[in-house]
Amino acid sequence: MSPDEQVTDAQIQRWADEAEAGYDVEDLKRRGRGRPGRGAEPMQVIAVRLTTEEIAALDAYAAREHLSRSEAIRRALAGSAA
Repeated sequence: MSPDEQVTDAQIQRWADEAEAGYDVEDLKRRGRGRPGRGAEPMQVIAVRLTTEEIAALDAYAAREHLSRSEAIRRALAGSAA
């Protein structure tokens, strides 16, 4: 649903009916919601402060390599730690 769409009373009623009927937890788990895991080990989110220039360089590298920012940072860390 886009930010400019209005939620109708009918939609709210459908959501309420669905919630009252209950959810199949196993079915929800199979839907694959959320970010895919990167392996068996738990991950941790960390914050890093970058200058505008550093972000521009990161984004340019990520675009050239067809990577997300996160994957570009992980590659750089793996390369410098090796």
